Amino acid sequence: MPGQPLDFRSHILIVDDDPLILNLLEASVEAFGYRCTTASDGQEAVELLKLDEFAMVITDMTMPRLDGMALLKHIKEHYPRLDVIVVTGYTETFCYTEVIKAGASDFISKPFNIDELEAKISRVAREQRLIRKLEHLSMCDVLTDLYNRRCFDIKLREEVPRAHRQGYPVFLALIDVDGFKAYNDKYGHQAGDVVLQAIGHGLIRCTRESVDWSFRYGGDEFAVIIPYASIEQVMRIAERILQYHRDHHPPETGLSIGLAQFVRHPGRSWDGDIEDLINRADKALYQSKKEHGNRVVCDPSIPTAD
Repeated sequence: MPGQPLDFRSHILIVDDDPLILNLLEASVEAFGYRCTTASDGQEAVELLKLDEFAMVITDMTMPRLDGMALLKHIKEHYPRLDVIVVTGYTETFCYTEVIKAGASDFISKPFNIDELEAKISRVAREQRLIRKLEHLSMCDVLTDLYNRRCFDIKLREEVPRAHRQGYPVFLALIDVDGFKAYNDKYGHQAGDVVLQAIGHGLIRCTRESVDWSFRYGGDEFAVIIPYASIEQVMRIAERILQYHRDHHPPETGLSIGLAQFVRHPGRSWDGDIEDLINRADKALYQSKKEHGNRVVCDPSIPTAD
């Protein structure tokens, strides 16, 4: 299943201006089986958060430049789903109620107990796994185990602005099963479900793991979001999907594929440009169907298209 390029789920950012405490926390957390990055104050942590993804942050409260409360507020504003465990001394002015109200997931007092630290990290990690499982269930199509249409809408609105900011292309492939209604009428809906399941398996096999996103768009339609790819790579992925279907699926069915590349139009909203991308991919798909399917048709946004 497509996912994050890095295993950020085991990566923890530790923030403390005391080198001895920082080293102790780092050694302890790594002994618990997590990967660590350290920062000596809140400002350094803010910069590191821009560069990498983390499962959680463990932060001291009293620090130069940017203290723990300011860092916590920054995280809740810019990374609202990121868990924060606050570590603070008995003599400090911040109390448990304050930091929890500010958005912290938990609170540890100095001097801390290693067992208590491990227990609190484990609790947060368990809750994260449960949330991911529930999200997976809400975002996945039961029949094919691909991501569903709801997830497609979310991921496209995440990926397109990110691609524009970072300067890499993103493509959309819309896919329709040729002859599916006739196949269903002839062999029954259970046989049709087997075909859809096999197509889902083929999309995972033919796309790039942890890079491309495959979806059941609805009925017998599928979609693939393809970022970080050249036009030649996108065409190879689409042709690979076609060939896999020819090799593994009933000859009564085929695939029509419409491809389009995202284009940012000055003055138009993100939603308008995303709708334009979907419409252009859909028109290319329709053209493939008009040409009797079992082929890839590219929108003019892809300059090497014939």
